[in-house]
Amino acid sequence: MKKRKLGKSGLDVSEIGLGCWQLGGDFGPLDDSRAQSILAAAAQCGINFWDTADVYGGGRSERLIQQYRSEHDTDVFVATKVGRDASLYPNGYSKAKVRANIEASARRLGTDVLDLVQLHCVPPEILKAGDLLGWMEDFQAEGLIRAFGASVETLDEAMVAASHPGLASLQIIFNLFRQNAIDTLFPLAAANQVGIIVRLPLASGVLSGKMSLNHQFDDSDHRHYNRNGEFFSQGETFSGVPFETALGFVEELRACLPDGMSMAQMAMRWILDYPVVSTVITGASRPQQVRENAGTSELAPLGQELHEKLAGFYREHVESTVVVPI
Repeated sequence: MKKRKLGKSGLDVSEIGLGCWQLGGDFGPLDDSRAQSILAAAAQCGINFWDTADVYGGGRSERLIQQYRSEHDTDVFVATKVGRDASLYPNGYSKAKVRANIEASARRLGTDVLDLVQLHCVPPEILKAGDLLGWMEDFQAEGLIRAFGASVETLDEAMVAASHPGLASLQIIFNLFRQNAIDTLFPLAAANQVGIIVRLPLASGVLSGKMSLNHQFDDSDHRHYNRNGEFFSQGETFSGVPFETALGFVEELRACLPDGMSMAQMAMRWILDYPVVSTVITGASRPQQVRENAGTSELAPLGQELHEKLAGFYREHVESTVVVPI
């Protein structure tokens, strides 16, 4: 597994990370045994960046990670998030309450100092006010966290966060259906030594090329209950592209596949071809998916002609179909 620097943190993280949202049960039921097998597969593949949050399964994801680390000798960098818990979101933020939530994450993860804490898609006006970022600086100075970052939903929010001098990382939605960061955010992030953490690289799985119109999602899966943004930003589900439309785009993109490469591999290799990207966090419901995702790190970069073709496809077909601000 190849590694890259995570912004100004100086930490070496695996190019492919593990997204742990699914451990909380938000992609359908997932028992403890399978969760542990997924974490084991990640460790075996050299994936040393695991991304979670305090609200994933009400802390279940963090507890499962701690269970694995307590039973195995593994060197893993765990990133968690704060800001979407009901005690804070949308307008209950105070320094004391944010600190309490971070301390609770540290207890669930069995540590005194958290590797990386990211603001978790807090309301834009709260992010822009700057208090939260200032508090994160204080928590870092106190030794509660080693580094801090932000996870955001829109390019506007990303530009605000990336301008903060202490920010180590920025987690964004970036994939073949969401290419708007390339010309604006990426130069700023590179100049400010902000590592880009990419989430939803496969647009909630649709860019895997394995879904169809009759695909059935469990009732507890956000791809079922949030398909039209009923509970949180629709941008977090299929990257804001209507499911049926996204499936049509995937079929058109099959014509672009290099020989011997799957749709998922092309989609993730495309992301890794941008040097400002530190890691791509991919979820997995089975150990085999972890291994398949990890293999992307060893693939050769895509050619310039293919990059130009994929950029043109986004501009001409995809960009206008995204139903949320990007």
